[in-house]
Amino acid sequence: MDTFCSRMLLFLCLAPLIALAAPAPPTHAFTLDNGLQILVREDHRAPLVTSHLLFKVGSSDEAPGQTGLSHILEHMLYKGSSKTCADEASAILQALGAEENAFTTEDATAYHQTLAPRYLGVTFELMADLMSTAALRSENLTAEMAVIREERHLRVDDNGAARALERFTAIAQLASSSRTPVIGWMHDLHRVNDAELRRWYETRYAPGNAVLVIVGDVTLAQVKPLAERYFGVLAKRHVPRLLRPVELESPGERKLTLRVSTHTPRLLMAFNVPGMATAKDPHTVHALRLINMLLAGSNSARLQKRLQFAEQLFSKVDSHYEDLTRGDTLLLLTAELADPAITDLDAAQARIWRLIEELHATAPTLEDLERARTQLIARHVYAQDSIEQQATELATLRSIDLPWNLRDQDAEALKQVTPEDIRQVAATWLTRERLSVAHVHVEKPHE
Repeated sequence: MDTFCSRMLLFLCLAPLIALAAPAPPTHAFTLDNGLQILVREDHRAPLVTSHLLFKVGSSDEAPGQTGLSHILEHMLYKGSSKTCADEASAILQALGAEENAFTTEDATAYHQTLAPRYLGVTFELMADLMSTAALRSENLTAEMAVIREERHLRVDDNGAARALERFTAIAQLASSSRTPVIGWMHDLHRVNDAELRRWYETRYAPGNAVLVIVGDVTLAQVKPLAERYFGVLAKRHVPRLLRPVELESPGERKLTLRVSTHTPRLLMAFNVPGMATAKDPHTVHALRLINMLLAGSNSARLQKRLQFAEQLFSKVDSHYEDLTRGDTLLLLTAELADPAITDLDAAQARIWRLIEELHATAPTLEDLERARTQLIARHVYAQDSIEQQATELATLRSIDLPWNLRDQDAEALKQVTPEDIRQVAATWLTRERLSVAHVHVEKPHE
């Protein structure tokens, strides 16, 4: 296929995706007198609605010695309130056929429920009560801390890959508080007390420190009176300053060597880069998103094609760049060696570095760039099929003080990135001065 034909084929693939990416469904924004931000997005494709309540507090807000507080509070929130006994709120929601969950990240703690629209008022009443009158009883905390410590054992301490990533993150984010593990360090999980947790709850679960997003088969006229009835009565309280974890301009190259219980040696490489909330120019972030795809974001990416499939140096290669963060972030590459007997991780690192240097020196072809762009746009389009994913994205954007409709112009923003932009951004940000590396070796039985 000649160059002209290949470009036309890629354009024909991209055009329908761009068309599908717009327009966005009707979305309404308002703020209650107590400071609670609310977004309502109408999506009438199914008779369901999701309620996503996000608090702007996560592990990056926690001080040394108090790590894990945000995640602990997530566990404790359903342990009773002025209106409910322990776990009764979940039982009520389940009886209504709701799907519910909660999660904690470096930036936020969120609670979401998906159910029939006629029960939305029940969800609002329960969440408004839990965010204002949670019991946080000592006996419940003691029992729950045992559960959380066991969770850490299973997910981190007894998981070689997860333990390596946690240690690596701590050196990769040298000056940023995002280095704090969400679940907390084990020694802190043994000494958390009622008073600390109560202070965390009272200062961080204020209405003005929260975002409520409703997506589904509802209208603004239905949602607004319910929000005012249940959330509008909550008292306005002081809102803590929103921290933006930022990294040093030139943190310097860092290396970590670990031996953990794992089947094959692995390599971790991360570059300190800005997120959308801290970048001086959003164009840089869009270029980094595309670089992430070009390097290892799919089976057609460079590291997969050359080092996994062609040379068979690695059995698995992956990359991750999350641009919707409150502060600076990482572009992370992970690779597992295909042969457990090979232990020369320096040579493996050198092979990856040569591909990065190629990107420094030579812009990608337009065909490669269009392919990466199409994949990113497609992911966003497909994500709109889920009302839960829509709600998560909207809440995340508002929680880091970005416009809720930022992704509505995503396809057009990605189209503006040229091959030369990719080369320049790679040469600026993917440098040894911003690089952290972890060599993860297989721990021998006698070690």
